[in-house]
Amino acid sequence: MLIFLDLETTGLETGDKICSIGIIGVLEGEAVSMHELVNEGKKIPPKASSINHITNEMLKDKVPLKESSAWKFLHEHNQEDATLIAHNINFDLKMLESAGFAWHGKTVDTLRVTKHLMPECEGFSLQFLRYELKLYRDEQKEALKYGLNEGDLTPHNALSDALHVKLLYECLAEIKEHDKLVELSQKNVLMQKFDFGKYSGRHIEEISMRDRGYLEWMLLNIVDLDEDLKYTLKRYLHG
Repeated sequence: MLIFLDLETTGLETGDKICSIGIIGVLEGEAVSMHELVNEGKKIPPKASSINHITNEMLKDKVPLKESSAWKFLHEHNQEDATLIAHNINFDLKMLESAGFAWHGKTVDTLRVTKHLMPECEGFSLQFLRYELKLYRDEQKEALKYGLNEGDLTPHNALSDALHVKLLYECLAEIKEHDKLVELSQKNVLMQKFDFGKYSGRHIEEISMRDRGYLEWMLLNIVDLDEDLKYTLKRYLHG
């Protein structure tokens, strides 16, 4: 089974919780979808609400994650031959683990795989790739299969994002077979360019020669540095 997943959370700090989960499960051509708000007892601050448009009032009467249909579905399909697929999957796995769920199957990280297979892209966020790769051309037809209306196709709607993960995966699967996508998901990416900061758009190798101190500063001072960017900086600094 392929399980396309997206989570929305109360924030990105330690102690934040899952507040929404979107799933599309596909097995032998048959598909199931679910989209639930869950109440883990953690209030959503305005900053998080401004991103995912989920409010504390919306969660007031919702069940905890462990009582949700999505939780039951993940447990039923937590098998070695199933594959969990998400964009930046390490974040999702970490949030699920903090809720008491450990995934035992395979994983595909569409973020990391896209970096491997399409290094020339100017950005790698799910929404950027939605337009860069023209995934939107098929989204409305696909959305109807999973109970999404046109107005639901918005960033940080968990089911909408799960749908775009599915569309991105299908695009990547045209380049490499499934097992290779699983393999690439475990392999660090040597990134080519910075996509933020004062050197945004510049080649990292060039900056490593011109401003080595900047790379050293990033490693020392940016706590939540992307895993692949951290790997890249260390490669250029220390070989």
